[in-house]
Amino acid sequence: MSSAAPTAVRYLSPPVPLGEPVAVAPGIFWLRLPLPFALDHVNVWLMDDGDAGWTLIDAGVRDERSIAIWQGLLDGFLAEKPIRRIIATHFHPDHVGLCGWLAERLDTAFFASRTEWLQARLLAIDTSEGYARAGRSFDEAAGLPAEQIALRFERGNRYRHNVSVPPPAYTRLAAGDTLVMAGSRWQVMIGEGHSPEMLTFWSAEREILIAADQILPRISPVVAVWPPTPDADPLAEFLGSLQHYLELPATTLVLPSHDAPYHGLHERVQALVQHHEQRLDLTLRACAEPATVVEVMGKLFRRKFDLHQLGFALGETMAHINHLLARRHLAVVGRRGTARLFQASEDRGL
Repeated sequence: MSSAAPTAVRYLSPPVPLGEPVAVAPGIFWLRLPLPFALDHVNVWLMDDGDAGWTLIDAGVRDERSIAIWQGLLDGFLAEKPIRRIIATHFHPDHVGLCGWLAERLDTAFFASRTEWLQARLLAIDTSEGYARAGRSFDEAAGLPAEQIALRFERGNRYRHNVSVPPPAYTRLAAGDTLVMAGSRWQVMIGEGHSPEMLTFWSAEREILIAADQILPRISPVVAVWPPTPDADPLAEFLGSLQHYLELPATTLVLPSHDAPYHGLHERVQALVQHHEQRLDLTLRACAEPATVVEVMGKLFRRKFDLHQLGFALGETMAHINHLLARRHLAVVGRRGTARLFQASEDRGL
């Protein structure tokens, strides 16, 4: 995830302590869980459905710290009523990671969009050599040094280490569906680009948006190309789906999956669009002469990365390149060894 200035964002409150549910609206509790990454927390939402029990939205990554927090909550804060359902907004480990563990332990229903459930199930059980080979081909085409290619290949499918296997059966949620949670009706809105079919929830009567990772207050969510779909244009999907959120009231309270609840939805959407327009311009200028993905990445990101963060930076760079390719602002002009070379096109703007 890259920095994008939090234009006009007005926070509801400072971040709350890790592992301690705090009410942010009637029947809605904010729970911050720790993450073992550079982004060190994720927000999940506990929805009090009255006598029916609780709805949990997301569950954090599978690790000992988060498991211990959930065990304490199940024995304490959540103990008096059943967990009636668990919803995963999308397949990323910090969101779906413990959903399978909780659903099995509690024998409760699991809700997700179709694409996110399929993606989570596939990655959680994929032990094939083909997974790592696809990654190696992707890295070679990007121009990564041989040492980094080898290290990333040896890591294989790291996704499996951070998740419990999602439930084998689920209830599908799709765009336009409605749920009653915390005593109010919520409409499903789909966010794209960061994840293929991410669930977000809009309550018109409360003017609250549970935004998952789609519209974060301080940083831009990762919008990346991944090895299984090297020619994808997720940035077009992200920018397109952002426009739907401008139809919501400017007074909307946004509950994001990272940082803190905030007001300033419209300004934040506009800031995210501007951020990517600037990154596209920088990408185009980096390709004034033939350049590899890694060379462009060095112009977009000035810092060094560990292997985990390297994958995000590489994928984000490729997303901007692919978007410019689709708009015919860039062209593939050859290769340097196994790495493709990209250059600004003479017919750009057509």
